[in-house]
Amino acid sequence: MPTINRFADFHDQITEWRQEIHANPGLLYEVEETAALVSDKLKEFGVDEIIGEIGRTGVVGIIKGKSNNSGKVIGLRADMDALPILENTERPYMSKNKGLMHACGHDGHTAMLLGAAKYLAETRNFDGTVVVIFQPAEEGGAGGKAMVDDGMMERWNIQEVYGMHNMPGLPVGEFAIRPGALMAATDEFHVTIEGLGSHAAFPQGAVDPVIISTQIVQALQSIVSRNVDPLESAVLSVTAINGGKAHNVIPQSATFLGTVRTLTPETRALVEKRFREIVNGFVAAHGAKAEIVYKTGYPVTFNHDVQTDFAASVAKEIAGDSKVNTNQAPVMGGEDFSYMLESRPGAFIFMGNGDTAGLHHEDYDFNDDAIPIGCSYWAKLVETAMPA
Repeated sequence: MPTINRFADFHDQITEWRQEIHANPGLLYEVEETAALVSDKLKEFGVDEIIGEIGRTGVVGIIKGKSNNSGKVIGLRADMDALPILENTERPYMSKNKGLMHACGHDGHTAMLLGAAKYLAETRNFDGTVVVIFQPAEEGGAGGKAMVDDGMMERWNIQEVYGMHNMPGLPVGEFAIRPGALMAATDEFHVTIEGLGSHAAFPQGAVDPVIISTQIVQALQSIVSRNVDPLESAVLSVTAINGGKAHNVIPQSATFLGTVRTLTPETRALVEKRFREIVNGFVAAHGAKAEIVYKTGYPVTFNHDVQTDFAASVAKEIAGDSKVNTNQAPVMGGEDFSYMLESRPGAFIFMGNGDTAGLHHEDYDFNDDAIPIGCSYWAKLVETAMPA
């Protein structure tokens, strides 16, 4: 089955919503303007119930089918927040909030789920209940966890949950998915090395935190190359080093920070263990001290087998068998839909965004040509999972 004709009828309308959201981005939980637009649209569509302030600024809409003999309840999730990036475009709908932009396509995700909600509220051609979930703070704020912690799954008895994200480089009209680990766990570290400062001309009296930091940064790379099983995946990136301000002073302290990405709990635990051993070993050898802040972030985005197979079958009905990759390589980026997948069985799928700038880039823009495809996926998923 190709895209649903009804979405072609109001493609332009959904595009307008998307571009309005794009022009008015909000960071993390500060998505009140987008949440208000979502609530207003859901009310206009005639959904059965609209609830705000789930997970602080999240919005939930309830749409009941023509019947509820199945007793099934399925959640569909979109994210609403933007990024702290200065937009580098001259689009008529470019960000009005300088320094903030929708550089990950959450504006498109929200608009597509709104389009699906409009269609489902009009047709109600399913037996059960749909919960449309509009989530804040995906970009580092764990808004998905906040909504789960607010009791969203239990309150509406959500039994399965599905998510979708656009993918630049994948042609419009194509999908990609895999069972198991699809996206990585995301951890962060911030290390302060406390040494002994001195005049740079007399290093023999110092415990140089800059030298120690650079040695540690090099040694940390051995974790992935020598401790992690070569058949497993891990990334350890040091992204900043800071220490000292003058050319003739060895500073008292230095700091470095970065991120760790892994795909299994075992590898995640191993990397943290070796990280601490290496840092503590080097500072002990040099007579320095280390303060390690190692923060575990989003868990692995883990697709459940049955729901992944089902999501792939729906995507194939929309796009055709040859345009759905069911063995997508895992992506080392993170995604807080992982918390919802820990709470309920479900699946996360990638949808093609075409030949566009990459995610989190100042030139990125969601491809509005993809809107009918994403909307059709949501609608067909509901109608197939809960046939009237």
